[in-house]
Amino acid sequence: MEIIELPIEFEFNGQKNFIYPSLVLLKDELTLVDTGYPNFIGLIENEIIRTGYNAKNLTNIIVTHYDDDHIGSLYDFKEKYPWVNIIASETESKYISGEMKSERLLQAEEMLKSMPNEEKEFGKRFIQHLKNLKHVSIDEKVHDGDMILYNNCRIIATPGHTSGHISLYFPKLNSVITGDAAVNENYKLVVANPNYCLNVEQAERSLIKIKNLRAENYYCYHGGKIIL
Repeated sequence: MEIIELPIEFEFNGQKNFIYPSLVLLKDELTLVDTGYPNFIGLIENEIIRTGYNAKNLTNIIVTHYDDDHIGSLYDFKEKYPWVNIIASETESKYISGEMKSERLLQAEEMLKSMPNEEKEFGKRFIQHLKNLKHVSIDEKVHDGDMILYNNCRIIATPGHTSGHISLYFPKLNSVITGDAAVNENYKLVVANPNYCLNVEQAERSLIKIKNLRAENYYCYHGGKIIL
């Protein structure tokens, strides 16, 4: 078993940016954790090939939470590789599948009401962007403490950034894939952008929860891997 970091480079507002989805290798099966922004499928496929593997061999995709930079290309992956098993928490599955309006969209609509006039155009574009995300049905709904991937991965409920956010703990590898429960900021684990946390106090408790696992490796979607 192995976790491979997939550094995905892209440009945003004229600046170079990175996100770091993870690829889990286990029993000749590939599991991708999070799928980047919309239209990122090609970038992720190319990075998987660079590691010596191929996205056509994907068995699972695990979604840590509903945010456009994590589920943006989920529909494209499922359309191209229809056999892939999509895994998410039961709470987040309601938003990903379109059963309920997403918390992030509700948050954006509420924030728009109090935005300064000069920022409202951005707010409206962001809301439309969220509305344009394509819904995907979840094949496997998980809960805190569930063991998946042949009992090698424990689901860790880490609410705060969103209410159904999950992180992934791999005891045999002494490793955690954090999603947005923690980001790598100057080689420290910190709460992801508090302005986007739906509940900052919960997010802080979730950060403590994954720190208390005392893992050696933390794979952060934003900032990349930290070795403690």
